[in-house]
Amino acid sequence: MGCSPSEQELYDRGVKELRSGNYQESITYFDKVIEINPDNTEAHNAKGVAFFEQENWDAAIASFKTSMEKDSTSYKPYLNLGNAYLEKKEFKQAVINYNIASSLDPNQTDIYYNRGLALLGMEAYEDAILDFDNALQVDPSQALTHFNRGKALIGNNNPEEAINSLHRSVELDDQNGAAFYLLGVTEMSLTNTKEEGCMHLKTALKLGYTGAKEWIDEFCDTAS
Repeated sequence: MGCSPSEQELYDRGVKELRSGNYQESITYFDKVIEINPDNTEAHNAKGVAFFEQENWDAAIASFKTSMEKDSTSYKPYLNLGNAYLEKKEFKQAVINYNIASSLDPNQTDIYYNRGLALLGMEAYEDAILDFDNALQVDPSQALTHFNRGKALIGNNNPEEAINSLHRSVELDDQNGAAFYLLGVTEMSLTNTKEEGCMHLKTALKLGYTGAKEWIDEFCDTAS
C-alpha cells in the first residue's frame, strides 16, 4: 500500500498531463482519484476541463455538474459550466451559471467577457455592453472585447459608439479581418462614410475575410 500513489499525487499527475495537453491521459489520472474518493470535487472539475479542451461539451458539462454537486460553494464548476454552455450556444444556461459563479466570487472578473458573449447571443444588448464595459475596466487592451462591444452597440442602435469601439479593436489588433469588415459595413450602411468604409472593407479582404468582396464590388472603387 505504501508504494501506491496517493490521491493527491494522482491528482497532481493529472493536472500535469492536462497542462501538457495530454487530455485523455489526464482523464485517466482524474478517474483514479475519483475511484479513491468520489467526493473529490477538484478532480471532477479538472476532468471536465480535459473534456472541454477536447471539445466534448456534454461530457464536460456532466463532470462540472458532478463537481458542483460535491461542493456548491466553489465558483469554478459554475464558471466552467457557463463556458461549456456558451460553446453549445445555450446562452441562457450559460448566463445562469456565470451569475452564480460571480455571486460566489465577485472578484472573478474573467466572467464579464464570457457572460457578455452569452448576453450578446441572447440579443440582450444593454446587459452585454455593461459586461464588456466592466471587462474593459479591468483590462482596456482587450481587442476582442472592443470588437464584441461594437457588435452589441450596433444591436442596440448606437452606430457612432460602435464605430469607436471597432476602431479601438483594429488599433489593438490589425489582423482581425472580421473587425475591419464590421467597421466598414457599419460606416457605409449606418453613417454613410463611404470612403473610410471602403478602405476598411478592402483591409478585411486582404486579411482573408472574403465576405467583404461583395460589398467592395457593389459599392467601392475596385481600381484603388
